Amino acid sequence: MGNPVTHFEVLGEDAAALQNFYGQVFGWEMQDMMDGAYYMANPGSGPNGGVGSSMGRPGHVTFYVEVDDLAAALARIEELGGRTIQPPMDVPNGPSIALFADPEGHAIGLVKGQ
Repeated sequence: MGNPVTHFEVLGEDAAALQNFYGQVFGWEMQDMMDGAYYMANPGSGPNGGVGSSMGRPGHVTFYVEVDDLAAALARIEELGGRTIQPPMDVPNGPSIALFADPEGHAIGLVKGQ
């Protein structure tokens, strides 16, 4: 099988307003993870996600694809015309992630498989 989408994020200026909006519109269960700056979203089926603050940057939506090796995936992405935005990093109490831009500049996340 291919590499599954395992996580999504919706980040913007007002994390609480976004959390309230998505929670009410779709009935997602939300759990505050960072004192109101980031909420884990549980849609009930499909991948879980996050809704939170973009920390002063422009808001955006990102999905994360699971891969076995972040560095190898980023190398392949760059061979095919993409570029690394965020090299591999360990999320505190979480997985290892990276971000890349596709050839048109869309930001996509990678998450290291367990």
